[in-house]
Amino acid sequence: MGDVVSSHLDEDRREMITARTREWMKEFSQVYEQQYAVALFNSVRFEIEGGGGTQSQLLHRKDPLAGCTIFSGSLFQYLEENRKWRNRFVFVPKDYTINLYESKAAHERGLHPKLTINCAGYKALTSMEEYMELINKSLPGVKAKVGSNPFIKCATGFPLILWHPYARHHYFCVMTEKEQKKWHAVLQDCVRDSNNGLPENCTVKTPAFTDAVRLHRQARGQYGTWDMMCGTPPQILANLVMETLHPDIRNMIVPRLKGKMQQRQKNWMLISDAVYKQVLTQTTGQYEALVEACEAQRGPLDARLRTDMDQIITSKEHVSSKIRALVLPKAEQILRTNIQPYINSILEALMDPTSRGFAEVRDVFFREMVEISKNSLNGGGKEKMGENMERLSMLAFHPVKMQSCYEKVEELNLEGLQQRFDVSSPSVFISRAQILMREQMDNAVYTFEQLLNQSLEAQGDSDMCKLTQRCQDRVLKKYDYDSSTVRKKFFREALLQIIIPYMLQQLAPSCSPELPRFKELIFEDFSRFLLIENMFEEVVLQSVSKDIMMAVKEAAVQRRHNLYRDSIILTNSDPNLHLLGENPQVDWATKFGGDEPEGSVSSADEGRGFGRRRKQVVSMIQLDGVPLPYESCLEVPGVELIPEEDAESKEEENEEDQLGKAEDLSPKSPDSVNEIRDLINPVVEVAVPVSKEQSEVTNKTEATTGSISVEDGVKEDVTHVTTVVETVPKGSLGEKTSPQAILQQLVASKKQEVDKEEAAIQNAIEELEIAVQEDDESEQITEISAAESDNESSPPLVTDSSSREDSGFQSPTREGPVDSEPQPITNGLNGEEKIVDPVEVEVVLS
Repeated sequence: MGDVVSSHLDEDRREMITARTREWMKEFSQVYEQQYAVALFNSVRFEIEGGGGTQSQLLHRKDPLAGCTIFSGSLFQYLEENRKWRNRFVFVPKDYTINLYESKAAHERGLHPKLTINCAGYKALTSMEEYMELINKSLPGVKAKVGSNPFIKCATGFPLILWHPYARHHYFCVMTEKEQKKWHAVLQDCVRDSNNGLPENCTVKTPAFTDAVRLHRQARGQYGTWDMMCGTPPQILANLVMETLHPDIRNMIVPRLKGKMQQRQKNWMLISDAVYKQVLTQTTGQYEALVEACEAQRGPLDARLRTDMDQIITSKEHVSSKIRALVLPKAEQILRTNIQPYINSILEALMDPTSRGFAEVRDVFFREMVEISKNSLNGGGKEKMGENMERLSMLAFHPVKMQSCYEKVEELNLEGLQQRFDVSSPSVFISRAQILMREQMDNAVYTFEQLLNQSLEAQGDSDMCKLTQRCQDRVLKKYDYDSSTVRKKFFREALLQIIIPYMLQQLAPSCSPELPRFKELIFEDFSRFLLIENMFEEVVLQSVSKDIMMAVKEAAVQRRHNLYRDSIILTNSDPNLHLLGENPQVDWATKFGGDEPEGSVSSADEGRGFGRRRKQVVSMIQLDGVPLPYESCLEVPGVELIPEEDAESKEEENEEDQLGKAEDLSPKSPDSVNEIRDLINPVVEVAVPVSKEQSEVTNKTEATTGSISVEDGVKEDVTHVTTVVETVPKGSLGEKTSPQAILQQLVASKKQEVDKEEAAIQNAIEELEIAVQEDDESEQITEISAAESDNESSPPLVTDSSSREDSGFQSPTREGPVDSEPQPITNGLNGEEKIVDPVEVEVVLS
């Protein structure tokens, strides 16, 4: 592996990669420094002037995953070094990184993981066909056949693949389809959260970075949305560098790759990963240095802004009016002809799947409320209530339960509009909508917890069901209002993301040459805060914002998709609700259980997933009948699991367990070759005494011929007799008998038993006929006759081995357990009482 990378990435090529990255970062740093000052100006202006959107009705939790982990379990990982699958323990902390350990014990001891995966930019796949399609697209000219594996063979039929356009791919597999669905949901959640790597609470660095990336791409003629705007800033910068560097390296190296098609694909992936790591290391260091330099200048810039804010705003309005006079006529022409006819269709394509996703969030929350109410009505007790509330508190971060909500939004399709407006794919909008859905779910859950806790403290828990229902109704009303507000904002932002780049691209040829002359209108002291490029974009945005606002407002007026009108404001519905948001998170296990120790997990233990109070969002899958080392999801000790399944699913599982136990009692089909062979050639074990004269008989198998009647009267041919002698320290030895003699004794004993049974049945029939004919006799005579017939029909007490019911062996068609060891025979063949040592004989029936 190392030889392939080193042979194609020699020192010269690595130096070329470093130089290209350094040059690219130098250009980006200039743009970022300019946008940092502009973002600081906008932040200070907003702070001074105030303003903002509608106040949220639901409470917002500051740290939703405090003291929690997402998932932990075991699955199989493909190791490219030795081309083998190995069982690995996976731990997913609250930062959604995937940590792989050698074993669960290594994780518990606090050892460093064998591998840590940051899922930003990855795609979670569940089929080799989809993976092969992406491989073929990433490496044109080296294509594999449909359905063929590139260089791995999945150990099971349920693969899990993490694919990245530049970085290393990761291959996993599990044992069942249920595990695959759960792991896929977990991996998708890791990808979704890792892609959302830009913190929204950074009012300066985040806007500066996003504007710098957008302007840098536009300078290179790249407008529209971008799928790889995911992860942390260094990762996004690495993706930007690879966007142009990757094709050049590919054209340089791929033609020189040797070997079969699958080997060339593998080698190219290794080379691409090495290049990406080198670029990421360089962008990380240079971006940190860039941010540090800008932050050092923040103090003087902030002081200048607060001193000259009025003059800067006046200068900006003056220059903007000049730019507006130039741009507005051209923008309105493009807006009328190329944009307005499509606004409603774009909005409808966004609204339908997004609104269905938010409606599903409401339904999932409502179903959880129903389960809690049912538990209260059925007298589940405080402990059960605590378990339900603990499960509810992490509902928003349960990828399996939220999967139905996410799937609704994944149906978003902009087909027919993507080419016109240069939208690469709807994945940008899907990911953003899913993040908003998760936030709204957690806000609803947190608000319900605080309201219920407040009601319990004021009124007690005497009528839990009534309190739960009242809090639920209040939360659902607030959710409907906040859901409408969040969706309308999302629709406006999505329309702007689609339309603004298109308009800028259309206006650039005619307006860009005219823009430099407006720089003369800006004072030199204000030039760092007022950039012509930013004011030009603001003018374009203002020209289209009116039409976008009207389209969204019209949809709200028509109550389409349950959107509220802007005139509906619920700001004073709960004036004291915001005070509850300052309260600490409710520990329901302690509140209703009382046995749980209070206290939080230390930061050191939090990183390793230790602590008695740590909760795990997703519960485990327990596989029945699977060996422990190969179970795909193992429970972690010391982790408080939040049950995933609701009460109905638990009842179904109990019913399935009972059915499974009933099936275990019924006869089953043979599972092994030996069992099938025994059915074809049954083996019957009997124990016979050995005489002193035959003491030299040894273990052997002799072929013989004969037949024997089994219980159902069918005669079976005997082909072989196997003699096994057991040595006993004490006790006299019986007479030894040859296999032929043993066979004769068995046949004779069986024949005697059959004759006695037939005679008893015949006598019983005759006695019954006589009893029917003699009707005038007394009941006493009839009873005596019946008693005599019963005595004659019942077998006598067995005291001799020749008269045993099973004739000394177990029939192959007989139900019931077979003794694993033969028991000593108390009577000899001649009827005298004595204890002899048994000889185990196997009779093979053909």
